[in-house]
Amino acid sequence: MRIPRAVAAFTALATIGAWSVTAPARAAAPDRSAVTPQAAYSKYVALGDSYTSAPLVPLPELLSLGCLRSTSNYPKLLAGLLRVQRFTDVSCGGADTTNMTQPQKTSFGVAPPQFNALTPDTDLVTVGIGGNDFGVFGRIIDTCPKLRATDATGAPCKQHFTVDGVDTLKADIAKTQGRITDVAKAIKAKAPRATVVLIGYPKIAPEQGTCPAILPFADGDYRYLYSIEQELNAAVQNAATAAGVLYLDTFGPSTGHDACAPNGQAWIQGKDVNLLRAYSYHPRFEGQAGVAALTVKKLTGVPETVTAAEQAGFARQARELSNRAAKTSLPEAYRAHLDRLRTGAQR
Repeated sequence: MRIPRAVAAFTALATIGAWSVTAPARAAAPDRSAVTPQAAYSKYVALGDSYTSAPLVPLPELLSLGCLRSTSNYPKLLAGLLRVQRFTDVSCGGADTTNMTQPQKTSFGVAPPQFNALTPDTDLVTVGIGGNDFGVFGRIIDTCPKLRATDATGAPCKQHFTVDGVDTLKADIAKTQGRITDVAKAIKAKAPRATVVLIGYPKIAPEQGTCPAILPFADGDYRYLYSIEQELNAAVQNAATAAGVLYLDTFGPSTGHDACAPNGQAWIQGKDVNLLRAYSYHPRFEGQAGVAALTVKKLTGVPETVTAAEQAGFARQARELSNRAAKTSLPEAYRAHLDRLRTGAQR
């Protein structure tokens, strides 16, 4: 999902000025049978968009050229769980498939093409990409909440994006599938030894029910948002099949962890930016830890589910990270900027 430049700028100014580089959090370990006894991968490269970089999940990775990477995003947690020898995370908020091979402009410079991180000896690659192509995620978030007032019990967002009987968002997702396929095939060419995993997107909306104070969509558009995510994940899965790489389903395992779920269970932040938790409509630490645990299980042949004990561990670590971030001494000028950002970002 694309992140407004003002958000990136203010956040980066605050973090560069006040937060020090911190070792990444370590995800609650999956079941012991899912953890490899020794390092199975020697060089891991993580590619992706903001669902990978994890904007505002404590604590920030400094000097990431406005990409808003977290030191606790799923690539860093996964690298720790797998005990990889060499690790590179070039995920970047706002990236789409074109930024695999082309530079990406950010608020603080230009991020090189993400494929620059790939080498012939890379042996593990994770990729979370596709939601930003043709502005699909951004168009939903920018449009749907505004339409709730026009028909709170209907589906005005679905109507808006349906033109002459054609769902324009789903038509764009169909085109995105080919792009993701090309990305996966190109990774295999650049890193022929690598195990490649395409990471799906977790649930934002619940399958049943609504929570307009958290997700301000019209009641009928909850099902529409759910269907858009299903379509996007199907595109990612189909691309993985076409390219002959692995697909990690996070949509199914995130059932009960959508944005409407209770605090401690939710993997996704709702409409309100939380400077100590996550950017709006983006994964919290719990979601990042969940994806890391699921990826370990995918790579080790263990059933890809998240246990209640693991989820409790994720929630505990999320609280600890937020508490650490809250206790960080920020200069008053930066605090004022962040307070204005938080207030102005509420939808």
